[in-house]
Amino acid sequence: MNEPGVEVLLDQETLAERAAAGDLPDWAVDHWESFRDGLLGERNGSPFPCFFGVESVQNGDPLYTLCSSMTGKDALLGFRDTLLEYLDTYRDHSEQASLITFFKPPEGPLSEREYHERLWHLLQFLHVHDPEPWPEDVPTDPDDPYWEFSFGGEPIFPTCRAPFYDQRKSRYCPIGLEITFQPRSLFEGITHDTDAGQRAREVIQDRIEDYDGVCPHADIGDYGVEGDREWPQYMLSSDPEQAPDECPINVTRDHPKAPNTLPDGYAAD
Repeated sequence: MNEPGVEVLLDQETLAERAAAGDLPDWAVDHWESFRDGLLGERNGSPFPCFFGVESVQNGDPLYTLCSSMTGKDALLGFRDTLLEYLDTYRDHSEQASLITFFKPPEGPLSEREYHERLWHLLQFLHVHDPEPWPEDVPTDPDDPYWEFSFGGEPIFPTCRAPFYDQRKSRYCPIGLEITFQPRSLFEGITHDTDAGQRAREVIQDRIEDYDGVCPHADIGDYGVEGDREWPQYMLSSDPEQAPDECPINVTRDHPKAPNTLPDGYAAD
């Protein structure tokens, strides 16, 4: 952790210090400042909707990484290795240690459709280059209410922010693509079937209406509830015509799928 360069795992203190010292690329500094100011500031007199996220940043809990490309193989393999390091590290770092990923912005503006394509290219890449098999207790069909993206043997919930959210500002990142990866274990005790989870959902939804000035997105649902699906929540649509109608990922239990690119120390079963 905290090695120099990009595609490495950083704690928040190190990220902030390097940003202040000019030891990060300009785009990474812009990402960090936009993320920090967005979560710790207010809009329409309301704080950022996810109070768990606000509290975690205030406490310095998240871990971070920078990815120099949304599509380049070398960059994505480097990110794959960082995500594996994160999964080995987060439990010891903090109970609220999500992984915040800042991607280098494209040369020119992308459409919403293109951002959806970048997200699912990344998740498909991670699946193909995963050193661990798909978890046995997670369905492979994204149309199953119990499906969720998994990597390194762990179910993970990715949440995206991007430049195309001109109204839904809680999902807006003016710099480029930003993804927060949260293992399912971070949600223990605050799922929809707990009193704490129901109270948290009510507070967050109220804050969304105040912060965004619009109702919570129709695709926001609860894991495991019939009729709700995980995958559309990863990158909420702004223009439904540009969002995929079906989950654009092919998940298989075949393993390994790319044995020549397994990280050092991993052996194909």
